Amino acid sequence: MSLAHANRGVVYQGPGVVQVDTIDFPKLEMNKRLCQHGVILKVVTTNICGSDQHMVRGRTTAEQGLVLGHEITGEIIECGRDVEFLNVGDLVSVPFNIACGRCRNCKEGRTGICLNVNPARPGAAYGYVDMGGWVGGQAEYVMVPYADFNLLKFPDRDQGLEKIKDLTLLSDILPTGYHGCVTAGVGPGSIVYIAGAGPVGLAAAASAQLLGAACVIVGDMIQERLDQARSFGCETIDLRQEGEMADKIEQITGEREVDAFVDCVGFEAHGCGCNHGKEAPATVLNSAMELTRAGGQIGIPGLYVTDDPGAVDEAARVGALSMRFGLGWAKSHSFHTGQCPVMSYHRQLMQAILFDKIDIAKAVNVQMIGLDDAPKGYADFDGGAAKKFVIDPHKMVS
Repeated sequence: MSLAHANRGVVYQGPGVVQVDTIDFPKLEMNKRLCQHGVILKVVTTNICGSDQHMVRGRTTAEQGLVLGHEITGEIIECGRDVEFLNVGDLVSVPFNIACGRCRNCKEGRTGICLNVNPARPGAAYGYVDMGGWVGGQAEYVMVPYADFNLLKFPDRDQGLEKIKDLTLLSDILPTGYHGCVTAGVGPGSIVYIAGAGPVGLAAAASAQLLGAACVIVGDMIQERLDQARSFGCETIDLRQEGEMADKIEQITGEREVDAFVDCVGFEAHGCGCNHGKEAPATVLNSAMELTRAGGQIGIPGLYVTDDPGAVDEAARVGALSMRFGLGWAKSHSFHTGQCPVMSYHRQLMQAILFDKIDIAKAVNVQMIGLDDAPKGYADFDGGAAKKFVIDPHKMVS
């Protein structure tokens, strides 16, 4: 029997509106049957993500009543009978990908496209539209299935709580930014362009430095975010300023192209220069092909959707974008898309945090807030705040 607790969560009420409501306490159930391989977590930290903002802005088909939140760190308070390697009291990071560990894709390490956890399509996530209907973790308590496979246990609880502002980022944005850099071929001595200085873009910039990049250039239209990127050694480009991007790259590096390009913007991209107020969903992808050297790689962790009710035209509404793909073909580019398979990276990145090789909370400017402050956090984030809002529902951190 599940322990008796009240539960509250952040609930999407329609475009532009989220509120904190009483929700059901989680049970060890999935699809109306017992989930003995699952655990129930007391949520220690849960983060607001730019992907959540796409839903809250009304740019997806998310339905009213969805409990949000896919970036979760928690303490196990109940284990199903079949959980063998985790215990009550363990502090764990939850990959935002929900994965069974049994299907072909999971066995190949492609946990972002598990075949068994979402009847509609490959891949699932907590609290996200079209991702299997799983209850989100911007709440006090949440259920996690396939716990032995999915969860990353922190080796020391006290150390974990001491570094929780960094470790909370292992659930999504740090592995996602790192994945963008790995798939873009970033390595020692690379010159890297990061499109977007939101939290994932800043995490990608810090990841590029961890991977040994010689020069990391970050482009954005919000001065506060550019200042945040410069605070840990990045070069920056203000995309509101007119002029050719290649010229701006050349002013920094002496070259008109980069070795690696990482798109951390996605489908709500806006034009640069005099067009910076106009939405242009393919603009980053086209810039990637223009600015990446022949034979280079383009990592695309930024989200692109199959159904966008607020799209600029009918083609973009179904994810059909006007890309100059012939240029990418002519330059022999490789494109890498899709959800980050968090489990491919999170243990190594945990070690990098614990051994002080990356100061990721400082890089993305973590701001702790209470559960009741979540609606304001969403509003501030939507306004371009250069912060990563982390919810502390039980006041265990702040």
